[in-house]
Amino acid sequence: MSRAEAAASGVRWLWTFGLFRSELLTTLRRWRTLALLGVLVAVPVLIGVAVRIETGDGAPAGGGGGEGPAFISQVTNNGLFLVFAALAATLPFFLPMAVAVVAGDAIAGEANAGTLRYLLVAPAGRTRLLLTKYATVMAFCLVATLAVAVSALTVGALLFPLGDLTTISGTRISFAEGLVRALLIALVVAASLVGVAALGLFVSTLTNSGIAAMATTAGLLITVQILDHIPQLHALHPYFFSHYWLSFADLMREPVYWEDLTRNLGLQALYAAVFGSAAWARFTAKDITS
Repeated sequence: MSRAEAAASGVRWLWTFGLFRSELLTTLRRWRTLALLGVLVAVPVLIGVAVRIETGDGAPAGGGGGEGPAFISQVTNNGLFLVFAALAATLPFFLPMAVAVVAGDAIAGEANAGTLRYLLVAPAGRTRLLLTKYATVMAFCLVATLAVAVSALTVGALLFPLGDLTTISGTRISFAEGLVRALLIALVVAASLVGVAALGLFVSTLTNSGIAAMATTAGLLITVQILDHIPQLHALHPYFFSHYWLSFADLMREPVYWEDLTRNLGLQALYAAVFGSAAWARFTAKDITS
């Protein structure tokens, strides 16, 4: 590669990074995005306060029998469990709905606002722009998940004791190791949303209406989760992107159960490949009029 080609390649990569940075900052500064993050941050607060009120008389959370949402019964013993409980509570609905809104608006929102043509006038190219949009949505997945985790950890530390914790398998681990596992769980939860992000991006390339794209993605998300709970469709359940979402709990076992975790990550990668390719095929052939 000649110096001129190397310099041109470096400029392109710098421009791509600049585009990604601009897209991410624009997304995070929108009032809609801030409202979504506010709702996500509020969920751990509500769970923590509810558990604190319920156990104010010394009764264990969930009635003492271990029933109730995952990890809730352990929150009073260790505030770190609020992180796991909050992620388990937000993953089936709140987190994927937030991602559906951001992903559905990625392309359709630009078309609706009349800015998509101007973005393509810049030396980005449709493929690079689409990849940047998808990277922005995936970054939002991580930001949203970490927002829930940090909020839960803060509330857990304020309302409940912290210290060594007991895994699902009954073994004891240190608080430091618990923090590491909490971070790993947050990363797995963020990765579990990759399929929804790809699906939303594909839907976003099909229409010029951001609201229609967001509503369609949300509708598909709800439909898939309903189908995943119909016993008669058990043969199809392993192929639904939401089926292994709660497998992150296996990171709290000793030793860790990797089977469902790897299935979940593999399934998300498959959805990302299929719907990402479909989005690319649609977007590169689409007639941009706005």
